[in-house]
Amino acid sequence: MLRLITGIRGASGFGSASTAEEVTEGIDASGFTVIVTGGASGIGWETARVLALRKAHVIIAARNMEAANEAKQHILNENRAARIDVQKLDLSSMKSVKAFADNFLALNLPLNILINNAGIMFCPFQLSEDGIEMQFATNHIGHFYLTNLLLDKMKETARATGIGGRIVNLSSVAHLVCPYEGIRFHNINDKDSYQDKLAYGQSKLANVLHANELSRRLQEEGANITVNSVHPGLIMTNLMRHSAFLMRILRVFTCFLWKNVPQGAATTCYVSLHPSLKGVTGKYFVDCNEYKPSKLARDEVLARNLWDFSNNLVNASQKIDK
Repeated sequence: MLRLITGIRGASGFGSASTAEEVTEGIDASGFTVIVTGGASGIGWETARVLALRKAHVIIAARNMEAANEAKQHILNENRAARIDVQKLDLSSMKSVKAFADNFLALNLPLNILINNAGIMFCPFQLSEDGIEMQFATNHIGHFYLTNLLLDKMKETARATGIGGRIVNLSSVAHLVCPYEGIRFHNINDKDSYQDKLAYGQSKLANVLHANELSRRLQEEGANITVNSVHPGLIMTNLMRHSAFLMRILRVFTCFLWKNVPQGAATTCYVSLHPSLKGVTGKYFVDCNEYKPSKLARDEVLARNLWDFSNNLVNASQKIDK
């Protein structure tokens, strides 16, 4: 908490006041292809902008194509040499996730970095088109499925280039505020017991568990890909549209805890690109420094159960589509 308030830098040399440009200064990402989900606004946009500034080829994956094209144009207005493309992706729809992956793979591009950034927060109860509670569907299942569909391409790229791939899941300190059992496997879609804050925390816990379990599996396989999760910090973005009034009141009393967007994108960009993290995997980062997440987030059995549960949801949806 003291570091967050004061901006004191940690072991990495960076802290809560560091910006995305600062933590990537001097890094040449030319030759890298990066997918940023939710890259049309907020910290996703800043992440896309800074990675393009470092010469990466950035694919902005977004549900709103008008906003995505505007985001692309803003980046090009600032940096005419930027390589930016946009593709449609609705993470709450497995059909859309599959279509995005198919379209990307058809381009025959390499894939070095996947940033699972997009999300929704504190929304009223709703089921996705696949019949899954919307926050869990968007924040976790969509990214779980997308990552699995793109994993072979990332392995192929890492083998061909000799450069380790990186997957970054955006979680949140909100993973601490979740159901007591962590993931409500048996009543994930129960409307009567739904609480928007707990459902959000559950989805953010799932982001950490997913990163940890995927990291374990890739290490066992010997794949040259790292997987880590990050907490970007408290930032007022469109993510908070369902609770904007409450967040504005909260911000008045906790102003010293909040970051601006360039600071909010710093940890994502640091974990995605910084050479000091070569080979570092299965970790959770806050303010560009490794941090210990909750006990539930470190539960290996829970992580494996979540993996199986997520696979079952994906497989069930695919059977229905057929």
